Amino acid sequence: MTLYGILIAYAFIGCVYWLWMFVGTVRVVCRVPLLARSDVPSPLAWPKLSIVIPACNEAPALEAALCSVLEQDYPELEIILIDDRSTDGTAAIVDRMAQADRRILAIHVELLPEGWLGKVHALALGTAKANGSWLLFTDADVHMAPGALRRAIAYAEHHSIDHLAAVPDLWPSSLLVDANVALFFRTFSVAMRLWAIADPKSDAFIGIGAFNLVRREALQNTAGFSWLRMEVGDDAGLGMMLKESGASSCLVNAHSLLGLYWYQTLRDMARGAEKAYASAARCSLVRMLMLGLVLVAMECAPLVALAASGIGFQSVRPIPGLLWSGAAMLAAAVGSSVMLARWSKSRLLPAMFFPLAAIVSAGIMLRSGWLGYRRGGILWRGTLYPKDQLLAGRRLKIP
Repeated sequence: MTLYGILIAYAFIGCVYWLWMFVGTVRVVCRVPLLARSDVPSPLAWPKLSIVIPACNEAPALEAALCSVLEQDYPELEIILIDDRSTDGTAAIVDRMAQADRRILAIHVELLPEGWLGKVHALALGTAKANGSWLLFTDADVHMAPGALRRAIAYAEHHSIDHLAAVPDLWPSSLLVDANVALFFRTFSVAMRLWAIADPKSDAFIGIGAFNLVRREALQNTAGFSWLRMEVGDDAGLGMMLKESGASSCLVNAHSLLGLYWYQTLRDMARGAEKAYASAARCSLVRMLMLGLVLVAMECAPLVALAASGIGFQSVRPIPGLLWSGAAMLAAAVGSSVMLARWSKSRLLPAMFFPLAAIVSAGIMLRSGWLGYRRGGILWRGTLYPKDQLLAGRRLKIP
């Protein structure tokens, strides 16, 4: 095949990819509801709600986030706060906050049992101690606006939902970090078919670590956290487990109600991505490398096609097929980015740097794959989880 033929084939695949991105983004924006705009009646009686919050070395963020939870006006509330083997000041904060508010039950984990990931073990402990008919699994750095819990419970009760996942606001950081976050959010949203979560006929599922609200009865009809004990993507795994058990699931946009800093530096992002070796790459360095290369090839396709359209190949004339395909892909990329940025109320400018973000993300993915390969597993929160255990305990079925 000539270079011209290769470029045309590449442009065609790129057009399919960006059409998929554009259509998927339209579906997400149009079909995932905004919780803050929901207008549903309050339940006749507010059910008891147990919030399970695992915290491992979260001293810088825990207190401020927990205060936002304590300021909620939800009437029937208990908080299960788990200090998971922290080595900073988290344990002291947990005890102090528990002494100051009777709604908090403090749990300290000293030893991690064999065959468990730390966070999943903490979630299992918290669930065993919880008394609510509803369980909210959330992270230690998530901030809640006044009335957030009432809105979520009212929405779930009114629509008879068993599992409500909510997309939080991701507060801005540096331009490059935000560009990578925007890239991940767009590709993840489309790949996971977020628009189809509420469809009982669809096998699409989701779980959000920042906000997984679950009806206790529905959770009891599943295999429970012991089934997920070695699943790195525990939040999405919870959503999959519930959906497969027949529970009704729903995803909402919780803009202005939930917020957090996901990653504030590229170093934080690279460290957080190390788990991808087990989840996305299935403990394969080659697979991680291929994922990175495909991401760069597809995200950079609009610019490559436009640049190549001016190369004459034995002539000085541009190549119309590449010119039009490049323009179409660029329009789809910009349109997708604008729609998703407006829907998530995030900054638009970083989303426009998607080619650069793809290259940086690929580098982070390659680093994660190399570290996982060299270590023979993933090192997380001070514990090394071997490759064989991770593969044996893998539950997620991600496309």
